[in-house]
Amino acid sequence: MTVDTQVEAEVRRLYYAEHWKVGTIASQLSVHGDVVRRVLGLLERGGASRQEKPRLVEPYADFIGETLARYPKLRATRLYDMLRGRGYEGSVRTVREYVAGVRPRPTREAFLRVEPLVGEQSQVDWAYVGKVKVPGGERALWLFVQVQAWSRGMWGEFVFDMGAHSLVRSLVRAAGYFGGTSRQWLFDNPKAVVLERYGDAVRFHPLLLEVAGHYRVQPRVCAVRKANQKGKVERAIRYLRERFLAGRSVHSVEQGNRELWAFLQEVAHARAHPTQPGRTVAECLAEEKQRLLPLPPTPASTDRVEPVSVDATAFVRLDTNSYSVPPRYASTSLTLVADDTRVRLLDGAQEVARHARCWGRRQLVEAPEHREALLALKRHAREPKGQDRLRSAVPGVEALFTRWVEAGRNVGSLTARTLRLLDTYGPALLADAVHEVLQRGTHDPGALAAVCEQRRLALRQPLPLEVHLGGHVPDRDVLPHSLESYDDCTTRRRD
Repeated sequence: MTVDTQVEAEVRRLYYAEHWKVGTIASQLSVHGDVVRRVLGLLERGGASRQEKPRLVEPYADFIGETLARYPKLRATRLYDMLRGRGYEGSVRTVREYVAGVRPRPTREAFLRVEPLVGEQSQVDWAYVGKVKVPGGERALWLFVQVQAWSRGMWGEFVFDMGAHSLVRSLVRAAGYFGGTSRQWLFDNPKAVVLERYGDAVRFHPLLLEVAGHYRVQPRVCAVRKANQKGKVERAIRYLRERFLAGRSVHSVEQGNRELWAFLQEVAHARAHPTQPGRTVAECLAEEKQRLLPLPPTPASTDRVEPVSVDATAFVRLDTNSYSVPPRYASTSLTLVADDTRVRLLDGAQEVARHARCWGRRQLVEAPEHREALLALKRHAREPKGQDRLRSAVPGVEALFTRWVEAGRNVGSLTARTLRLLDTYGPALLADAVHEVLQRGTHDPGALAAVCEQRRLALRQPLPLEVHLGGHVPDRDVLPHSLESYDDCTTRRRD
């Protein structure tokens, strides 16, 4: 610490004239004690006297130096344990202080700036966004990003899956967005890309090789722990974190993708190009699109296709969720064909079931016709249980059942009233009403019926005829008769 000349003069006066101690001077002048000693010339003498006393760690200096030369990142505490086994009796603090002074410093690497040719390379990576609530729990949300290395034009989408099928789906969609493909795809080393690597020898995932061959693209990977080799996409992810993700809440894949694609078009591609003065990214991307490889006549197939076993209850399992099939296929095998939006079950070439892909956890996805077919096979089966019917027709109704139980209500009676609402208003309208009632924090069927009626009136949907007439009105044939009797009745009243 450096002090001005006036303070140094005052230190000398107080020490030699007033005979103050070093600590008193440091306290009164608000300076460090070593500053006072340096001004008085005492620091060197004190330091020299302390250096004359050897430290307990010095006999082990050669051993520490050799060990750190072989293992530069070895922690001082591990060296302390090794020294104790060799007779060291000092403290771990002494070892830490000594190691801090002799540990080899890593050499800084110099990077080569490389600018790819137009349409030559695109770089691919993912960014972790956070956890998103889904039915039954949470899922990790990822942002797939692909950047054209020359123009810096980018495309991305939010995904729940980082597997090989998700990767090739995103690559195919990116190719459709850009209207072509670059000659190289540059990746990091995730398992969806690299199955095995030894030095420069890389064994790519066969699904990636199939799609790359379809689009005539060369897949490449960076060296291990060399993220700087795909710096364009790394910088793009940083840009998206700072300009798009910061202060934004992503509640679903659909909402996130809708806002992301608008941001890319209106903001990201409208920014100035970092190396092309006076040009925007959109202008450079338009030029690069002319140099991209043309798309093949048909897009590559990216569906997940695999055999799957049907359990005894006529359900198949995919990613912790269960999907129903017709009961005649129970305890057999079918072919699963799935992407990120739908799930199909095939018996040979015949499609036997189709469902929307569920990204929840431990959810039961059941088609009403499959349950009806199963009940028809069971001659002694009762009519479908009310709660099971509501679970099948109204997603999210389980939370309503839970609130009934917590409130001590008669679950059977409330279930029957809710079933009448299902028959009256239909599953779609009832599902929206259940969601609104749960958000309000209530569970009363009266409130549920009121919300259903409000939504029906807003949509101008007519009620079924039996609701107006009631179930007590029998179905009768009306026999035609002469209307002259009405005239006789009118004449008698006048008389």
